[in-house]
Amino acid sequence: MHHHTEGEQHRPGRIEVVCGSMFSGKTEELIRRMKRAKFAKQRVEIFKPALDTRYSDNDVVSHDQNAIPSTPVETSSSILLLSSDIEVVGIDEAQFLDMGVVDVCNELANRGVRVIVAGLDMDFRGVPFGPMPALCAIADDVTKVHAICVRCGNLAYVSHRLVHNEKQVLLGEKQEYEPLCRDCYLKAPSQPPPEGGGEEP
Repeated sequence: MHHHTEGEQHRPGRIEVVCGSMFSGKTEELIRRMKRAKFAKQRVEIFKPALDTRYSDNDVVSHDQNAIPSTPVETSSSILLLSSDIEVVGIDEAQFLDMGVVDVCNELANRGVRVIVAGLDMDFRGVPFGPMPALCAIADDVTKVHAICVRCGNLAYVSHRLVHNEKQVLLGEKQEYEPLCRDCYLKAPSQPPPEGGGEEP
């Protein structure tokens, strides 16, 4: 372990993960924590994968249009290069980043940076998504937020894809996905059974 020479007020680095399904408020929670840090006069920056341009090229925008400026990155290594002076680093839609983001977050936290990562923990098939499981494993703190099942009102478990398309990356909006609890998800029509397994007649 590296020992830092204690600065006047060196903050210990940490990794916080906010995960959950779509429409669960992940981005709102990321923005809330970032705004609070900004209010405390900390230098903050949000990064997001360059492919997520649903609403705006340079803002992280939650579904309720609560925006905060952000920097699109092609690869996780760019985050290290661009955050040399930043005290609180936010990463949104982390499920779309490469696995290198795990080392990047560790490296930042070891430098004393507070890292807040938001992302989908499962894809539409209920399969763990990209680097999110690994990020949850190394995090100091994991918050799982939930959407509400649109069919029964219980806490949702997965974002069920309404359009038939097997691509894992299909940028989502309300007409393409619906939050479902585990029960309603299993009852949903045309649901490919997880990992093989034949259809019941």
